[in-house]
Formats: sequence, C-alpha cells, structure tokens
Amino acid sequence: MRGFLKPIAAVPLAMLTLAGMGGVAMAQQSADQIIAALKPSGNLVAGPTRGIKLGGAAAPQAQAPVQAARPVSAAPAAQAPRPQAARPAAPVAPPAADTSAGPSVNLTVNFPSGSADLTPTARASLDALGKALASSELASFRFRIEGHTDNVGSREENRALSQRRAEAVVSYLTTQYSVQPSRLEAVGMGQERPVVDTAPQTPEARNRRVQVINLGA
Repeated sequence: MRGFLKPIAAVPLAMLTLAGMGGVAMAQQSADQIIAALKPSGNLVAGPTRGIKLGGAAAPQAQAPVQAARPVSAAPAAQAPRPQAARPAAPVAPPAADTSAGPSVNLTVNFPSGSADLTPTARASLDALGKALASSELASFRFRIEGHTDNVGSREENRALSQRRAEAVVSYLTTQYSVQPSRLEAVGMGQERPVVDTAPQTPEARNRRVQVINLGA
C-alpha cells in the first residue's frame, strides 16, 4: 500500500496536505488551524460529538390530575372490568457507534509502500498536529488516531498495515511532543470506511489517510 494521501473534507474539518511519493505540494495548515478544527464548538447539547456531548435530564412530564374515587356499585363480578396489565416499555436501541461525529481533521501522512516507517514529509505533517495536541486548548481532550487505506490488497493486510501506521503516528506524537499516551488511541481501520466508493482493487488516494477525532475529555 502507498502512504495516506489526499485528505477529504470532514465536518468540522481542517485539511493538511503535503507533497510526497510523487505528489504535488499544497499548503499545510498551521497548529492554530488544527486547534480550531479539533476544539468543540457550537451547541454541544444538540451536537453529535461523542464524549463531549452534554445533556441535562429530560423535563418531567406533567402528571394528570387525580380524580376522586367513585363508590363501587354491587355489580356482579362477571361485569367488573378487568385491570389491564401494564405494557412493557419498548426497548431503546443503543446509538450506533460513530467515531467520526466529533471534531476531526484528516491528514496526509506519507509512508513507503507497505511500510509503517514515517517519511520526512510525514514527520513534517505531524509536527503541526503535535503542537496542536500539546497546546493548552486541547490538553484536556482525548483523541482517536485512525489509519485508513484504499482497497488494494486483502482486508487483513490493509487492517494490519493501517494499525501499524496509526501506532507510528501515536509514537511520534508521544515522543516528540510529550503527548500523554493515555490521550491517544491508535486504530487501524484498513479499507472498511472509504470516503470514496470504488471497485475492488482500485487505488484511490483519497481513501489513504489518517483521521484524528476528538473523543472528548
């Protein structure tokens, strides 16, 4: 597999792209721009962000007024209405896991084909991210580092390769920028969540990426 290449938009999203492996150089976002993309913003109560979603208890519903009891007539037992059994509440399905719901940023992190070794351009791409995660604005949050590939190769190979690459990113951030390992979660997604659907065994640069997701405090 080639390295993670062109990022695509996410909401909210900042894009970091660098030249590498024959790519065309593009402007790199600064640490301040990454901070702005990864910080929670807006109405968190109504927002979809996992881990930083706030929500108060639902307002209690008004109870129906209690009616005075009527005298019971001496009606035959056969005519007495039967009390209805309480119907069980419908089960509430758990929310579907959506790790991309939080503030996120897609990065170009280039690796040699089939390798998890960081190239010089990959390190340059991660430097802005390291400064952002080490900043006071993001110091209280945890982040998921996802590795993604296209569908060239087998699913098992792509999953393993993307996991090693995600772990390489985490290792760089913890050693070079002193980001606490407990704040970072490396996950190899392989080819399972493409941003562009393609036919099998089709190279697609936009699907080769690293995504950083804010998981909350």
